[in-house]
Amino acid sequence: MDMTRLYKYLDVTGGLAMLEHHNLQFTNASKFNDPFDCHPALFDYSHAPVNKNNWPPADFLSMKGENDMENLRNSTWMCCLSKVYDSLLMWAYYNSHKGICIGLNVEAVLKSCQHGFFGLMYPSVEEVKYKDILQKPDYFKDHPSWIDLWTTKAKAWGHEQEVRLITKDPAWVRAGRDIPNELKDDEIVDGKEIRHYPQLSADCFESVYLGVNILPRNKTKIIKVTRNLNPNIKIYQMTTDPEAFLLRAKEIEEQ
Repeated sequence: MDMTRLYKYLDVTGGLAMLEHHNLQFTNASKFNDPFDCHPALFDYSHAPVNKNNWPPADFLSMKGENDMENLRNSTWMCCLSKVYDSLLMWAYYNSHKGICIGLNVEAVLKSCQHGFFGLMYPSVEEVKYKDILQKPDYFKDHPSWIDLWTTKAKAWGHEQEVRLITKDPAWVRAGRDIPNELKDDEIVDGKEIRHYPQLSADCFESVYLGVNILPRNKTKIIKVTRNLNPNIKIYQMTTDPEAFLLRAKEIEEQ
């Protein structure tokens, strides 16, 4: 499937913020809602080679392998996108079809991130792989790649058709000031709780889709902000297909 255009589902508040500030949110790989996501336990570390004189010790190698993957997870930030804009379930997650979906030109997004030297690794575009069961590659024999850690999810998530933009150690100049409400009274907050927001050029935004149940006042706000960002962005109203359990996009003419 073509991945030159990808989509970000958001509630109205998040969508307005993304359009007004023309940026993209990256979240630490350890802070997703799926507890299996990017977890070091996706690999099997129990078959470490036994070296001459048992040095380094096999148990040390196993522990080191798992620690290396944990450190990789903690230093990785991702932006989760979708290959589709018309997923019934994805729309349902965002305020019962009251949110929005933003279509992005991936090539332009990558150029914007590279221009701002966003992280130690230029964002990599990786498609998520969905598994029926937890099949753990042998860390020492199969030599699974970092990509396997970043992109393996349970098949229950397959409807998301997810593609990830991935970077390591993003520059803190792009760090946001928002932290979860439950942590605001803490004197010290884990740096992994902080989101990062690289700036995007206007040509990164190709389309905006409005949920079937979006409130009229929010629809007006979104259209206004979108036109101010780039009058060439196409805006669509999602509608229900009367003949099938499908969503259809109807373009909104200039307002």
